[in-house]
Amino acid sequence: MIQGKFPNTGFIEPIISESDSPSKVKSIGSNHATGLQDSSLDLSEENLMLKDTQAVSSWMKPDVDGGDSLVSRTLQADGSKVSDFDSDVPKILVVDDHAASRLTAVALLAMEGYEVIEADRGSIVVELVTQKQPDLILLDVMMPGMDGFEVCQLLKQDEQTRLIPVIFITALNDRRSRIRGIEVGADDFLSKPFDRVELSARVKSLVRQKRLNEDLDHAEKVLFSIGIAIESRDPNTGDHCHRLIKLGQAFGEYLQLSRNQIRDLVWGGYLHDIGKVGIPDSVLLKCGKLTSQEWEIMRQHVLIGEKICQPLRSLRGVIPIIRHHHERWNGSGYPDALKGNEIPYLAQVFQITDIYDALTSERPYKRAFSSEEALVVMLEETALGWRNPVLMQQFVEFIHCWQEVE
Repeated sequence: MIQGKFPNTGFIEPIISESDSPSKVKSIGSNHATGLQDSSLDLSEENLMLKDTQAVSSWMKPDVDGGDSLVSRTLQADGSKVSDFDSDVPKILVVDDHAASRLTAVALLAMEGYEVIEADRGSIVVELVTQKQPDLILLDVMMPGMDGFEVCQLLKQDEQTRLIPVIFITALNDRRSRIRGIEVGADDFLSKPFDRVELSARVKSLVRQKRLNEDLDHAEKVLFSIGIAIESRDPNTGDHCHRLIKLGQAFGEYLQLSRNQIRDLVWGGYLHDIGKVGIPDSVLLKCGKLTSQEWEIMRQHVLIGEKICQPLRSLRGVIPIIRHHHERWNGSGYPDALKGNEIPYLAQVFQITDIYDALTSERPYKRAFSSEEALVVMLEETALGWRNPVLMQQFVEFIHCWQEVE
């Protein structure tokens, strides 16, 4: 590793060679936004290339192998604060192999008060994102080696990085790149040369949206944790939630449901009985037969669960499962005594998997039924009018296929 000194900033910046691991990169703060403090300065790419040739060359010191390689530098303007955010200053990762273009974006963002991280190639971005946890990525499309499309696709497929907004940097009329960017999950596009006002507005909007999404994601995970905690509270159900998740996903795929419907079935596995948090232990954990009054209390769990999950818009598809998974085809179920296809379809699908798992699992009051025994019981209940006969027949066929695969 050799060192390059920023002009007019007075701090020493490590220039990382290709042989250096990104894990060795450290964030280093500066006291100035790359020395570009004159608000009247023209920040077009052409002028920057003319006015800051010396600065750019000093930023891109040759590495020990004789090549030019900038891995990461973190900048933040002294005293600048991004409005509308809390004290946790947003981090922006700028990825561009073109030094002048990267310098433009870095200067603009640093003067806006963001903490800016740089990279000059796509191959290090995934590891850098894991280390630095940026709030947004400004990503060039065309780079040597791993291009922007590959980088974006990898990030959007990873559960840990999928919520990080990606803005692609494209040419003004590059329609093909924009379409490809949409396909791999890009959140927005910016054209070169940058417009300061547009860059600021787009970045601020996406960072705010990202933080809202994270809050929502955290709220969902808290609810899932509560659902698992409730399951552990009732020793009679064992690992019921996780079995339902696996079974529901498999049955949903067999029925060729949409991705969102399958996701709702999976989430329903976690949340269908979350309302039991409001049921007294004397009722929930009672070993003997419940009295009629206790049954009325127990039946309230679907309404309690609905109220808990209602504020989260992302759970709109799960709420019908929570409320209606105890309805019956002939209208003898609860809480609304719905009949036939008045019962939401996903609630019907979920109910069948729920009952099957309950029958094939050991409980204090019953042994675990075999798969065939459980199907016989369910078909008998279907004949009594409790289940959708068409859906029940599909489930029987699914179980036979599933057992062969398992």
